[in-house]
Amino acid sequence: MSKIEKTIARQQEKIEEGQYYEAHQQLRVIASRYVKQSNWDAACELLSSGAQLLLKAGQGGSGGDLCLFLVDTYNKAELKPDAASKGRLLALLRAFPPEEPTKKRFVTEMIAWSSKFGEYPAGDPELHHVAGTLYADEDEAYDAERHLVLGTRDSPERLARLEYDWYAEDESHTAPLYVARAVLPYLLTGNIRSANQSMLLFTGRLQKEKGGLGAQEVSSSKSETRVYPSLPLLNFLSLLLLAVQRGSADLFRQLKSHYAVHLKEVGTWDEPLAQIGEMYFGIKIPSQTNPLMDMMGNMLMGGGLGGAPKPKSKRVEAPAPAPAVD
Repeated sequence: MSKIEKTIARQQEKIEEGQYYEAHQQLRVIASRYVKQSNWDAACELLSSGAQLLLKAGQGGSGGDLCLFLVDTYNKAELKPDAASKGRLLALLRAFPPEEPTKKRFVTEMIAWSSKFGEYPAGDPELHHVAGTLYADEDEAYDAERHLVLGTRDSPERLARLEYDWYAEDESHTAPLYVARAVLPYLLTGNIRSANQSMLLFTGRLQKEKGGLGAQEVSSSKSETRVYPSLPLLNFLSLLLLAVQRGSADLFRQLKSHYAVHLKEVGTWDEPLAQIGEMYFGIKIPSQTNPLMDMMGNMLMGGGLGGAPKPKSKRVEAPAPAPAVD
């Protein structure tokens, strides 16, 4: 048995005996010694194993502290995100007890590390996907959205399911407000594929569970989508996706004009649509006050796409039902 394995075994005995504080402090001291020696492998193995033991024992605060120490060690070692380094972090993230406050800071720190030393400026997609999925499973909708929008090819399915489950607690006519929380941010990050996928998944379930809405199929060479005559803002989003793929500024302007009354009722889509107009159709924004990521943060963190601050419940405020239009 190696020196590290013996150390971990001793601390495991203490944890099993309920000596959590002593085990936590000893793990910290020994890991600090390895860090000073630049023995990164030993420090990471000790911190990862120790944190895992404490988290599994329900000691979220102590385990979370070692998790943060681990990410700090990654930064000092200038470790790059690879299967092993990410695997340690994801295993620890999954081990956190529910509602442990340290978890959100851990997520923030690991995303920042992956951004600094990896190839993705907004953070590693796999880390975003797992964090977003866990938040979605815990009904932390706003945190889930922020991460799933920057996730992997598997993220649109989970995000669409989150938005639909959230919508199912609200009035039928609010469907566009919820699917927009996936479609618009995906477009803002340049991810047309995921925007289309989330739209199709959401409307597919909508058609299955609320078949009386009377969907119509609209196709282009690159995609197929559903249009709901009784839900004008859902129409708008569907046709917006088609316009983005065609790159037609005239079509985009016509859409905004045709649905102007309905867009005005929402109010909070103006800024993201202005950004989309510039990104995809070359329509310059006269004075851009917020950088892209700030705008996404405002929309997703505060429920801005639904026009309301974060409510106590998961409900999003919505305009009154609109009459059917084609």
